Amino acid sequence: MTARETVTVVVAADGTVSARTDGVHGPGCLDHIAVLEDLLDATTVSSAYTADIHRARTRVDATEVVPDVDRH
Repeated sequence: MTARETVTVVVAADGTVSARTDGVHGPGCLDHIAVLEDLLDATTVSSAYTADIHRARTRVDATEVVPDVDRH
């Protein structure tokens, strides 16, 4: 099962916006910053990486080997 990529956006009472990505591995989270800036017509004031920056994207292929059975 692959991790789900999410972006959580919070608008505070004073109008400031914060966002957090989860499940986005490596520097791919930076792509979301540009999209949010465009959608919100805003400029990023500060940003920091989460622990997901150090996680490698993994893919697991499962193969089941079924031996031939001689049925008489």
